[in-house]
Amino acid sequence: MTPDFSLERQHWARGFFRVAGVDEAGRGAWAGPLTVAAVILPATPTDLPFRDSKTLSAAQREALAAEVRRVAVAWAVEFAEADEIDRLNVLGATHAAALRALRRLEVAPQALITDYLRLRTDLPLLAPPRADALSYSVAAASLLAKTERDRRMVELDALHPGYGFAAHKGYGVSAHRAALDRLGVSDEHRRSFGPVARVAQQGQLFAAPE
Repeated sequence: MTPDFSLERQHWARGFFRVAGVDEAGRGAWAGPLTVAAVILPATPTDLPFRDSKTLSAAQREALAAEVRRVAVAWAVEFAEADEIDRLNVLGATHAAALRALRRLEVAPQALITDYLRLRTDLPLLAPPRADALSYSVAAASLLAKTERDRRMVELDALHPGYGFAAHKGYGVSAHRAALDRLGVSDEHRRSFGPVARVAQQGQLFAAPE
């Protein structure tokens, strides 16, 4: 599927032209933050290059994320760190980070489109599944969320060497599982997630940054 402005037009037809697309990255990772972005694009029915970030290479995502920042009316990115995810659960942390991102927008949105995320808000909301493949605004948010999270994971790799965060971005690949068994649980790991909890319960100490 190729995104367009069909969902945005539903809001535009009601007089809501400042439409924020919202999307997240990192919900299923074992370590690192969950990242949520909100983007308001100009209400101009024109073709844009934005696509669901999962369908693109890292270089393509970086180039398109720069274009999002260039053309957007407003954008914001928020992180929910591992301790917030453990405290609120993944869905609760996603909601909290999304609402923070929306509050940080320099232009207040009049309506929202999310990727199946039914936020508690008084704003008109469309939340279809796969909205990142349907809506330019949500695709733009997905690009910012993914690239900003990847950047953070590279930084965390330097602070917590040995886990391979820069390579797998905190997801549950076999190399990550092996690193957990070898090094124990770091303070960037989500201790409420089963594979991490099992290592923690085996008596592993928190790994200190070198």
